[in-house]
Amino acid sequence: MRFYLFAFMLVVYAARAAYAAETPALERGTAITDPAALREHEGGRLRLDRMLLPARSADTPLSNGELFALPSMLPVRQAIDGEFDRYTARHRANLPAVTVGVGNGFDFQLFDRELLYSTQTRFVLAGIVNRMDRGYVSEAGCGEIRLIYRLVRMETPATGNGASLPRLPMTLNLVLRAKADRSPDRDGPAITCREIAQRWLAGENGDSLDLLGHENIDRIETNLQIAHAPKTAAREFRTDYLLKVFRYDRHARVFAESPMENQIDRARLLADEGLKREFRAWLLDPVNLAAFDRGTALIPEQFLARGAVASTPAGFDPSDLQPEFSLVNGEGAAFSEAEIIAALNMAAAAGVKLQNIRSPGGFARRLNDVTCSGCHQTRGIGGFHFPGVDWTAAKSTAVPASPHFFGDQVRRRDILEALRDGRSPDYSRGFASRPQLRGSTELSGTGYHDGWGAHCYVQGASTDESFRDWNCAEGLTCQAAGRISRIGMCFVKSR
Repeated sequence: MRFYLFAFMLVVYAARAAYAAETPALERGTAITDPAALREHEGGRLRLDRMLLPARSADTPLSNGELFALPSMLPVRQAIDGEFDRYTARHRANLPAVTVGVGNGFDFQLFDRELLYSTQTRFVLAGIVNRMDRGYVSEAGCGEIRLIYRLVRMETPATGNGASLPRLPMTLNLVLRAKADRSPDRDGPAITCREIAQRWLAGENGDSLDLLGHENIDRIETNLQIAHAPKTAAREFRTDYLLKVFRYDRHARVFAESPMENQIDRARLLADEGLKREFRAWLLDPVNLAAFDRGTALIPEQFLARGAVASTPAGFDPSDLQPEFSLVNGEGAAFSEAEIIAALNMAAAAGVKLQNIRSPGGFARRLNDVTCSGCHQTRGIGGFHFPGVDWTAAKSTAVPASPHFFGDQVRRRDILEALRDGRSPDYSRGFASRPQLRGSTELSGTGYHDGWGAHCYVQGASTDESFRDWNCAEGLTCQAAGRISRIGMCFVKSR
């Protein structure tokens, strides 16, 4: 566990160093992280309460106490409260010697949910992210645009260069369809996916954002640091992040708790032999296996959970901390290595060319990183992939996003360019640990791909085919994380 803690701290350090030196160009056309631009949009239509209540014109933003009192947001509050209660009950049942509660006197220190519903807190816009690369989910909606808000205390910041509104460990992601159904209050011809992509790539984000309104809303995604266990003599530190999704029901006008995309309900699958067989048959079907390999599979809702907890730091070893891996092999697992190999051979015989999954190890890793919790455990900053920009600070050195986020920008931009040029986009993606380069050399030698701190594979006499290209740049060597895993990180060669 000490190696994982050390590696986690190295990744955070590498993310900060890389962001300062490498990332400004990566964001062009795919994200808005400029503090001045975000401050301007926060003061306009994109403020959270104005997006949820389009008729609202008041200058004073709603506090969270007022926000969660809205009829549309009451189901969100009720669902989060339920998750807190279940989280506490599980820990007290499974770890009776471990105390759980709000405050420094507990082993597991819960987030004080009174802050979430307080009149002294609110969500502020911390980033805008173009996810038109998710057009395979919503082709008619041209993929998604995400408005990411960070929870802050509403108080006057202290003076000085580092002054800012105190940030709390929660983000709220308002997911919008990039192109909504025509609204009666919008004039002019319907815009196309091609035109939206063109505006983003041309830097005309203001024009693109003018297309976004209440009618674009698809769902809310929340990520909350539900509890933190400080380091003690008996154990390393651990932080748990609660992930939830709430789809907007336009008929009822509420955000309803929903199954999370590809978040496999592992406990339910392992407890239900019939459901396990059904899931195995679905995923190993050659057509679904091909989509799973490409990262575009949409697992049916009957196999999915409505909430997840991602723990950090997480190890790189498939046997450590990442629960979806336990669906492969082991007693009662959903998949055996023999079944996976047979499915891969069947797909090959059917002419299916797989890009990423060439072994049971690759299957297990993909099974983990298609889930919300598994992805957030991979190359994240704590449990976040986009903590966001603190535009309230006079000067901020915080990294707005994770190595996984920045490493994926080349792929996302390639898809935008295909849409702009009228070409059929390739929506496939690599593993969360190792970005897809799309023929670009932009990430070569950086920590996002094969530079210092990148994830890699220790080559040997028997190399796992799924990871054979996970090498390090010249002058670096792959050092394994743990004694049984060959997945590690790129570091300077020792003399």
